[in-house]
Amino acid sequence: MSSRDQKTPPAPGTPVAPPLEHVATIEVDVDAPITVGATVDGVRRVVPIRGGRVHGPGLTGRVLDVGADFQQYPTPDVAYLVADYVVELDDGHHVLVQNRALRTGSAEDLRKVMAGETVDPARIHFRCVPRLTADEAGPHAWLNRTLFIGTGERSPHGVRIEVFRVG
Repeated sequence: MSSRDQKTPPAPGTPVAPPLEHVATIEVDVDAPITVGATVDGVRRVVPIRGGRVHGPGLTGRVLDVGADFQQYPTPDVAYLVADYVVELDDGHHVLVQNRALRTGSAEDLRKVMAGETVDPARIHFRCVPRLTADEAGPHAWLNRTLFIGTGERSPHGVRIEVFRVG
């Protein structure tokens, strides 16, 4: 190995970011949003989850027609999202997905997203922390002991979440 192939260790006390490993892509199909209105907590909406699929090196299966994405828009340029739903893996086991997300962009871009219009994903900051839980006695119990983060993209009829395991 040449000297330029060797990595220099970080200086003592220098923070080192943990590695990320792609686990799966979750593509969620949604129904039309139900708008509650402008509440004391901002505009509130509920988006029914109607299905979808999961594919990747760590998990494959389908999103069941159960659950919803509860949305809060405290300001025109910020959305807090809480989506809870169930995935059925190809081996028949179920995984509960509890995803907490932040979506930001210009007020105009978020208005377009809320209206079901297509917005360039590069214009929207969409980050999430999905919690995946499975049966402790099953082969996917490792999910219960793993921290995940993700990125998201919203389209008029669904959401695409890239899920990464934090090392």
